[in-house]
Amino acid sequence: MGRYALRRLAVAVPLALAAATLVFALLETAPGSPADLWLGDRPLPPEVRARLEHAYGFDRPAPERYLRWLEAVCLHGELGWSSLRSMPVSRAIGIALPPTLLLGGAALLIHLALGLALGMWSASRRRRGREAVSLAAVVLYALPTFWLGLMAILLLAVAVPLFPPSSMASVGAEDWGTLRRAADVAWHAALPAIVLGAGSAAGLARFVRSGVLESMGQEFVRAARARGLARRQVLRAHVLRTALLPVVTLLGLSVPVLVSGSLVVEVVFAWPGMGRLTYDAIRAHDVPLVLGATLLATALVVVGNLAADLATAAVDPRVRLGRGAGGRT
Repeated sequence: MGRYALRRLAVAVPLALAAATLVFALLETAPGSPADLWLGDRPLPPEVRARLEHAYGFDRPAPERYLRWLEAVCLHGELGWSSLRSMPVSRAIGIALPPTLLLGGAALLIHLALGLALGMWSASRRRRGREAVSLAAVVLYALPTFWLGLMAILLLAVAVPLFPPSSMASVGAEDWGTLRRAADVAWHAALPAIVLGAGSAAGLARFVRSGVLESMGQEFVRAARARGLARRQVLRAHVLRTALLPVVTLLGLSVPVLVSGSLVVEVVFAWPGMGRLTYDAIRAHDVPLVLGATLLATALVVVGNLAADLATAAVDPRVRLGRGAGGRT
């Protein structure tokens, strides 16, 4: 299993570079030059503009700028300088990553709890109840995230002011005590986490429902029922473990989606995380910052896939990663 993990991590390096190369090519084909988008219409003397373009490398050809960035990443571990934030890219990402991890972690808990609860409840109902839950899950899963966010703000922040509509903290929260600041951050994170986790929980519920219904027809379930176990005991003690196998895989794949895919939610709720940072960087044509965010997203996808495989092997003893013909791992 250790060799398998090393192989997966080794594949992540060319995969991340390929993703960064593709993103760089797409940014270069976008209309407008980086200098024009960054400097805007400010009336600068030509010599000042030329010095700024030279300082940030905007006067160099695109291939040269990319090779210089690649050299800095591979040889020095530096992601470049962000013209948008006027700081190193690594520092900008370090500032934006904790809020995204906080929001993604809360959304992941909602995703898992709501998906398992809906899936198990749907599988334990009669056919009409299962169809109603399945239809509701499909509708919720198909709704655009930005629309869910706007409706959540309209209903739960404007019509019924239970949660704040945007930002990560209240005005003046920096002067409060630690516990009060933590409670304020949790209060602000609740609504975007619900929006981010509830939509994906609908898809998870369908997988749980299918897994439970499939397991209910297996011989070990019929044997357990024949021994006199109640339906609820069979579901909890026998069916749930088998049904969790695809859920574990989906959970590992959901981690990068919830973290890097929270762009729309963070923009709608003005949450200062990686999604908002990437959105602003794309609009400002801040190539080093976009490339740094791309490398992070690629790493999360690889780590999420690896975690899903290892968790599947831990849950199901029959799974052996990397088993060869001789049975060695």
